[in-house]
Amino acid sequence: MRFAASWLCALQFVAGIALAQTPSAIYEPEHGQPGKDVVWVPTPEIMVDTMIDLAKVTADDYVIDLGSGDGRLVIAAAKRGARALGMEYDDNLVRYSMRSAEQQGVADKAQFVKADIFASDFSQATVLTLFLLPDMNLRLRPQFLAMKPGTRIVANYFGIGDWSSDTAVRLPETEKCGNYCVAYLWIVPANVTGVWHMPQGELTLTQSHQYFKGSLRTGSGTAQLQGRVSGDALNFIVDGVSYHGRVSGDVIEGTVGNEGASVGWTARRKPK
Repeated sequence: MRFAASWLCALQFVAGIALAQTPSAIYEPEHGQPGKDVVWVPTPEIMVDTMIDLAKVTADDYVIDLGSGDGRLVIAAAKRGARALGMEYDDNLVRYSMRSAEQQGVADKAQFVKADIFASDFSQATVLTLFLLPDMNLRLRPQFLAMKPGTRIVANYFGIGDWSSDTAVRLPETEKCGNYCVAYLWIVPANVTGVWHMPQGELTLTQSHQYFKGSLRTGSGTAQLQGRVSGDALNFIVDGVSYHGRVSGDVIEGTVGNEGASVGWTARRKPK
């Protein structure tokens, strides 16, 4: 019995060593797992490529993915040469994404942080990627519109309230795409609301996202106008005359007139 007890103890000791040396199970995210604000549903790989293409991501970009999940969008952007950052609240998903970036050879360009996207600064991004619910997009819209004009925002499937997209790409609903088969692109517009003084007269504009309307008051009367701003580029027509300009803070500079007869124009916004 004493021998048997010693033998049993030896077996237990060896088993303990073996157990200690056995690696723990590697975490794998599960489709539909709960998160802080929404369950996790991965963006289909075909949509990842579509979104990256739609945003025209290059090595000059800094891409930030809000709610980056398993990191696939960040990693895809890094493979295009861009610097990319994933903001994700779930610790396990952050670690999983870091491991994936390392395995795919882009850990030097793809970074991940644990973050609450509603309490984070993502204003330095040149491209922002989203796969969030409509109410989340709407909650973040003021931050989106405050970003640098020309910033590209690309989202999978869900829009941003009444801010209509500049471009949309719809893919056929197949096994590769599933139910989430629409990518939307927005170009953050410059803020042009206000009263602008210019040689031709006084320009008054009110803006709704990338569209604006207003009036141009000159010595000969007041004319109504409508126009559009894409990034910092502004365009409108008054009485058949085309105005094109670039917005830089409180100054617009550009050309006015028809082809072959254009002259320069400048407008300065009146302080509030």
